[in-house]
Amino acid sequence: MSSSDQHVHDLIGIGFGPSNLALAIALREHQARTGEVIDAVFLEKQHAFGWHRGMLLEGTTMQVSFLKDLVTMRNPGSEFSFLSYLQDKGRLLDFINHKTMFPSRLEFHDYLEWAAAPFADQVAYGSEVVMVTPVTVDGAVDFLDVVVRQSDGTLTTRRTRDLVVAAGLEPVLPEGVVSGERIWHSDELLDRLPELRDPRRLVVVGAGQSAAEVTDHLHAVFHDAEVCAVFAKYGYTPADDSSFANRIFDPVAVDHFYTAPDEVKSRLRAYHASTNYSVVDLEVIDGLYRRHYQEKVLGKERLRILNASRLVDVDKDEAGVRATVEFLPTGERTLLDADVIVFATGYRPADPLTLLGAIGEHCDRLPGGGVRIGRDYRVATPRAVRCGIYVQGATEHTHGLTSTLLSNTAVRVGEIVQSMADRLRRGTYAMSR
Repeated sequence: MSSSDQHVHDLIGIGFGPSNLALAIALREHQARTGEVIDAVFLEKQHAFGWHRGMLLEGTTMQVSFLKDLVTMRNPGSEFSFLSYLQDKGRLLDFINHKTMFPSRLEFHDYLEWAAAPFADQVAYGSEVVMVTPVTVDGAVDFLDVVVRQSDGTLTTRRTRDLVVAAGLEPVLPEGVVSGERIWHSDELLDRLPELRDPRRLVVVGAGQSAAEVTDHLHAVFHDAEVCAVFAKYGYTPADDSSFANRIFDPVAVDHFYTAPDEVKSRLRAYHASTNYSVVDLEVIDGLYRRHYQEKVLGKERLRILNASRLVDVDKDEAGVRATVEFLPTGERTLLDADVIVFATGYRPADPLTLLGAIGEHCDRLPGGGVRIGRDYRVATPRAVRCGIYVQGATEHTHGLTSTLLSNTAVRVGEIVQSMADRLRRGTYAMSR
């Protein structure tokens, strides 16, 4: 097929998690409202829709209101809202009687699957993007070719005018630690647990929400096992979800953050880190403490809290792993022979430029090294690059704390759709430096 015969999409989305799912919905609603059709396709390396399936622990709840779903903050009347999902499932009254703003994580995942189902014809599952290459016309980059590895190993190419990168989050392990049979990241917990048989001791490293939930889950599931929680603080830090603090997640806060001086951006991120990073819901903290205290009363302590401590060494063999834990105030070391160590050590956004090759080399960067991104979430490129590259999820340095969270997703995708539609309507694809 010649270059001129190649079908050109208006948009290719890399990844089909909540962010690009919300984008697909916004595109459909834009078409219904304006009659403008934006030809979009989404490429997802998973074989079916899934969002942190390894941490869909029974009893865990969302940490954001159901009103911050895929659409409501942008379009309260959308047929893709969480309330519409409840009505469709016949549970609306039951949920209202439940008197909560925070559905279970399992139910919210079911909502996401429900919302994703109508877009099956726009999503190529089992499609891993391996490369993006520029297509030059008369000295300007008008299109991008997206090279995709299919599940059978074959490579195919799709061409697009615009690209939206929403590659999600990557699990982080400490330097030198490699995931394996005895060493897991919390993100793979439920996938790994069926392999575990009658464990004697389990070690959980980390002080955030995932670490506390994993500790709680393992202690509840394995009744004869000792569960050791290792973290550098004296105690889990409560998440600040108070009403005023939550304003950092408001859409208007994105405007404030984007235009603020770099020094103010850094201060705001530091001030409000306790809303999102290495913090735990107070209810979970209290539940763990009650269980820990009750075991002391009974004289059988299965839940061990090794606080003010750090993991300094890990040895493994066929029988298990040996963790060396250092108590920070004194330097005293404790050896823990365990069946498994679970690292609940967080995530980082995938680098949006990893796949962009030569295009990525020409993207504007800020003095600190981050990518320069416009208010409309479009990467700044030279004038000769007329296609648009949008980013979802790797914009905390420019747009604030909502970058990787659900809180502002519905509004963000509306802004991206509007930017893209305006540029397609004008027939121009450049972002001036």
